[in-house]
Amino acid sequence: MRSMLLAAIGVLGSGAAPAPKLLTPTDIVASAPASAWTAIPARDLLVMDLKNGKRVVIQLAPDFAPVHVANIRALANAGYWAGATIYRVQDNYVTQWGNNDSGKPWPKGVVAKPPAEYWRALKGLAITPLGSPDAYAPGAGFAAGWPLGYSTKGEWATLAHCYGAVGVGRGLDPDTGTGGELYAVNGQATRHMDRNLAIVGRVIEGMDQLSALPRGTEALGFYKDPAAGVPIATIRLASGIAAAGRPAFEVMDTASPSFANYLRVRANRNDDFYRHPAGGVDLCGVQVPVRRKG
Repeated sequence: MRSMLLAAIGVLGSGAAPAPKLLTPTDIVASAPASAWTAIPARDLLVMDLKNGKRVVIQLAPDFAPVHVANIRALANAGYWAGATIYRVQDNYVTQWGNNDSGKPWPKGVVAKPPAEYWRALKGLAITPLGSPDAYAPGAGFAAGWPLGYSTKGEWATLAHCYGAVGVGRGLDPDTGTGGELYAVNGQATRHMDRNLAIVGRVIEGMDQLSALPRGTEALGFYKDPAAGVPIATIRLASGIAAAGRPAFEVMDTASPSFANYLRVRANRNDDFYRHPAGGVDLCGVQVPVRRKG
């Protein structure tokens, strides 16, 4: 009787449908429909070409720091950064570049003393909540393709200093920086700088060219010998590059069902490699997907 039961179970089991494949974040990104992606305007792409032939592409964030971004566009269009260098690489903190010490006058249209664009009003942003606690803001989530912290009372929203975030170097208040000196976060997210500096964008390609540079040996990671700085050939907007050589990118819509699924899986990895889903995720642990267009 026992052998007959086991045989019956075996017959039933052999016809059972296989367990569904558990999706990874990569699977979700790869299968996202065209409707889940938004083209990044060419005027919002800042292209930094180094003299060693390497390239860094930065997506600008005019909806969050409009005056600083306008300054950066004016600086790029005027060729302000000609002769500039990457002169500071502080380990696990920032890589910084600029040309403010050149003595060049500000190009036409540059606001020398921008407002403190360290946050913006929350109104008008469609937020997809992170779903996990955040140590640096009452609320955390994503809006318009960007990671941000925000007031749960609806007062403010601030872009987060995640890996690759690009901000404006400044002195002490009331100095807010013009955009002539920029930095990129090259290590652990420096979230304590949120709402204290203007974030104007993020590196979407070539971050390895900034994070793998030799560390500066002086205080705060400055290079002791200026000749050790990494020369910059040009910094320009993609809109100023001939169409044949112009980089083009798309970012996943953070209000789309694809991103909601991507966020859920990032917080609860249960594919074959993982034994214990975390049940939560850090804001900067969810890199909003960006891909080359075409």
